[in-house]
Amino acid sequence: MRQRFPLLCLLAATGLVAGCENTGDEEARRTLEAVNVIDESNLNDIMLTVADPEEAVNYFRKATAQQPDRIDLKRGLAKSLVRAQRPAEAAPVWAQVVASPGVTNADRVEYADALIRTNDWKGAEAALAATPPTYETYQRYRLEAMVADSKKEWSKADSYYETAAGLTTRPSGVLNNWGFSKLSRGDAAGAERLFTESLRFDPASFTTKNNLVLARSAQRKYDLPVVSMTQTERAMLYYTAGLAAVKQGDLTIGRGLLQEALDTHPQYFEEAARAIAALDSAPSTGG
Repeated sequence: MRQRFPLLCLLAATGLVAGCENTGDEEARRTLEAVNVIDESNLNDIMLTVADPEEAVNYFRKATAQQPDRIDLKRGLAKSLVRAQRPAEAAPVWAQVVASPGVTNADRVEYADALIRTNDWKGAEAALAATPPTYETYQRYRLEAMVADSKKEWSKADSYYETAAGLTTRPSGVLNNWGFSKLSRGDAAGAERLFTESLRFDPASFTTKNNLVLARSAQRKYDLPVVSMTQTERAMLYYTAGLAAVKQGDLTIGRGLLQEALDTHPQYFEEAARAIAALDSAPSTGG
C-alpha cells in the first residue's frame, strides 16, 4: 500500500493533465493558473505569519516590483515592514494601498497604526477619520484611544479604551495602555486597578508588573503587589519601587528597596549597586 499511494497520486495528476489536453489548451491554462493562485496565496499567508520578518519583506518587495498593480502584494509588503519594526518604510506603502481602488477599512486602520508608530498623530487621526464609524473593531478603537490620549481628550480616550477592551478576548494589552494613560494623568489609583486587571489576562507580562509597581509607588505604596514573579523580576520590581521612592523624597525607604533589589537578584545587580552608591555619597537630606 505504501508503494501504491504515490503511484495513484501520479496517475491522478496525469489524468488531470490528460483531461486538460482533451478539452483544449485554454482550459488547461486556466486550471494551472488556478493552482498557482492557490499556491501563491498559501505562501503569502506563511510569509505574513511565521516567516522571518526580513525574509517576508524581501519576498513582498520582489513580488511588488514584478507586479506593481497588485494591491494584495503591496498590503503584504506594508504588513511585513511593520513586523520587521520598520514603520517609517511601511507608512508610505500603506499610503499607496489606501489610495488604491481595492482599499478596505482594515487597510485604513493598519495605515493609522503605522503612522502612530512613526509619531505622526495627525496623519493617524486623518486615516481613522476616513474610516466609516460603522467599522467597529478592537484595533480601530485601540488606535482611536491612543489618538485621543495624544490630544489629552481623556473622556474620549476612556470611552475608546473601554470599547476596545470589550471587543477582544485578550484585553491585557489595551488594559495596560489604558492604565498607563491613567498614570500619565495622575490617576494612580485608577491605573493600579487597570494594571491589576490586565495581569489577570496575562500574568506573565513583566511590563505590566513594572507599571503596577509604578502606580502603587506613586501612591507611596512601596510593598510589592501579590503577583507571580521570578526571583529576577522581584529584584527588578524592588529596583523600580526604590527609584520611585527616591524621586518622591523618601530616601531611606528608597535605599532599603534598592538594597532589597541588590540582595534578591540571583546575579550581581550593577544598576542597583550604582544607585545605592550614589545615595550614600549624596549629602543627607532626610527621608
